Amino acid sequence: MERRKFLTAGGLGLAASAVAAPAVAQSMPEVRWRLAASWPKALDTLYGGCEYFCKRVAEVTDNRFQIQPFAAGEIVPGLQVLDAVSNGTVEIGNTALYYYWGKNPAFTFGTSLPFGLNTRAHISWLLFGGGTELLNDLLKEYNAIGIPTGSTGAQMGGWFRKEIKSMDDFKGLKFRVGGFAGTIIAKVGGVPQQIAGGDIYPALEKGTIDAAEWVGPYDDEKLGFVKVAKYYYYPGWWEGTGQGHNVINLEKWNALPKHYQAAIETASRDTFTWVTGKYDYVNPPALKRLLVAGAILKPFPQEVLEACYGAANEIYADLSKTNPHFNKMYASLSAFRNESLAWMQVAELSYDSFMMRMRTRT
Repeated sequence: MERRKFLTAGGLGLAASAVAAPAVAQSMPEVRWRLAASWPKALDTLYGGCEYFCKRVAEVTDNRFQIQPFAAGEIVPGLQVLDAVSNGTVEIGNTALYYYWGKNPAFTFGTSLPFGLNTRAHISWLLFGGGTELLNDLLKEYNAIGIPTGSTGAQMGGWFRKEIKSMDDFKGLKFRVGGFAGTIIAKVGGVPQQIAGGDIYPALEKGTIDAAEWVGPYDDEKLGFVKVAKYYYYPGWWEGTGQGHNVINLEKWNALPKHYQAAIETASRDTFTWVTGKYDYVNPPALKRLLVAGAILKPFPQEVLEACYGAANEIYADLSKTNPHFNKMYASLSAFRNESLAWMQVAELSYDSFMMRMRTRT
């Protein structure tokens, strides 16, 4: 009798297992994606963030959803990531949306509007101020959806072969500068060049360009710019932040189970913390090493900053009249910036200013 009860119970258990296993398989299917990055492997912050993101997606899905990262040039060149996602060559890419400003200038809002927001304000605008929704309205036209991921923080103004003393020094200057900022450089007399990260050093070394900006001390040190250009300028007024995005093919995104979509969103936000936190940790000692290596640290003259600011606002006014996407994003970001700056002045700026004064006394 007891044996019959045991076999019956065991049979029920086996039957339940037989039913449960396919159900689990259906809810947790095995999915394999490829991620094309805009970054070379040498950049262990930006490309490292891609590796971290892929690892987190696998962890939170019990390895059922795996994404393999590929560096710039391994599948497509670094500046063609959005195209590769849009046409389905890869399912997902990690890039800076302002690389595609030639398709639509409004893409610059995804990475950094010159004289726009700092890192904290920008991620706030994206997540809570409607920025992501506005960007995805634009990305939908390219069969993609975007999710913000790691940010570089405020960037440096770049490496120059000669000293910048006035606006005259920008005349004819061949300057590698990312994204939409090139339109401002051109308006003040420079000659902007958009070159992927891994190709900047040889162009600067050969004299094909006169100056180049990339990110900041840690990445700039890795790329070796101090060897071929000594003047290191700040601030990078075109990038008060350097926000990266995961861009995903829209059909592939819609086909994912909801919890896999949530895994991507969660891993992307984890990656924002990882990348931004790492940059804030590694940049200070890297700047010291660059100064020892011969870098000459200089601020842009006030004349240069004000001239570029004026040129930027003229361009924004013109684009707002002709580009609906740009007009909506600029109106939204500008309103948020006014509120954010007022708050930052009361809290963050006053605190940081006090701490800087105290630092000089100790």
